[in-house]
Amino acid sequence: MRRKISILGATGSIGKSTLDLVDRSPDLFDVVAVTAATNSEALADIARRTGARLAVVADETRLADLQQRLAGTSTGAATGEQALIEAASEEAELVIAAIVGCAGLTPVMAAVEAGRTVALANKEALVTAGALMTDAAARTGAALLPVDSEHNAIFQCLAGSRREDVSKIILTASGGPFRTASPEQIGEATPAQAVAHPNWSMGAKISVDSATLMNKGLELIEAHYLFGLASERIDVLIHPQSVIHSMVEFVDGSVLAQLGTPDMRIPIAYALAWPERLETPAQRLDLASIARLDFEVPDLTRFPALVLARNALEAGGAAPIVLNAANEVAVASFLAGAIRFTGIVNVVEDALGEADFTPPRSIGDVLEIDRATRARVETLMKAHCH
Repeated sequence: MRRKISILGATGSIGKSTLDLVDRSPDLFDVVAVTAATNSEALADIARRTGARLAVVADETRLADLQQRLAGTSTGAATGEQALIEAASEEAELVIAAIVGCAGLTPVMAAVEAGRTVALANKEALVTAGALMTDAAARTGAALLPVDSEHNAIFQCLAGSRREDVSKIILTASGGPFRTASPEQIGEATPAQAVAHPNWSMGAKISVDSATLMNKGLELIEAHYLFGLASERIDVLIHPQSVIHSMVEFVDGSVLAQLGTPDMRIPIAYALAWPERLETPAQRLDLASIARLDFEVPDLTRFPALVLARNALEAGGAAPIVLNAANEVAVASFLAGAIRFTGIVNVVEDALGEADFTPPRSIGDVLEIDRATRARVETLMKAHCH
């Protein structure tokens, strides 16, 4: 039977990679809903191509354009939060959650509450609402499948193993574009330099997070909720080649690693076909030509964001929400040229220093803490503008 899927964030990089795989295996998947933030033209093209029954654009001002572009098709056009919830929970068996930022929280929780299988490409869902999401999944029987290459690698390494046999997990990081840069070069880094990731093709925000290593900090928090391990049992290791995507160490001393070329279609395919596998066009790994695999401990002086993220995980409660919100605002300001690259971490540190970490009791609480943090950070950031 064809698997019914919804793609939340269909016009982004994860959405495009997902659609590439779906196009290559049309007999395996039935796309029932697709969503986008603002790009009604691309969304309409996707809906026509896949035959989706529902297309949702988050920007209400783009609804009329979407409706016009879908005239004469059987695809319904909609906007608003309720439409996003419907796309995530009504019909699909598998929901690809790739909406960037906290905008994806409500539809992802709706999918979890509906007991769906959710392929998480949205870090924010577990970073900001990890306890709420995992508690809901345990209650409803929803499955949370990681799409991030690192967490997907761990998920693959854990297949068939008992969690009590795990000693620790090791997240690998490329080190980004500034792994060997001098402090002076990092201090003068431009947005163009920060988004030039050496191995992966990603959006601007996540590329900057890779340059600061904040992405690895967010993944550390995400791994805690996905795999139920405490902070001290989650390590980070710099691996510039991005061939080993992560590793699991077991209590007997064995270490399992998942390897592959840096192509997001590999982890996406694993989530799409789970518990089976799906053929992909990804380039096959040629270890003989790679010849060597290098590793190093992260330089926490060069990458203080990793320290902030681990501290936020250990503080618990609302701390990861504050970390994520402050980082998003700071990265956006850096990309706009308002603050320096090093100002990103300074802004996040200031925000955490002033925050109340009372745990959220609902997604509404998460969104309110996120909103309040962003407003506070806008004021804090004036001290870091140049």
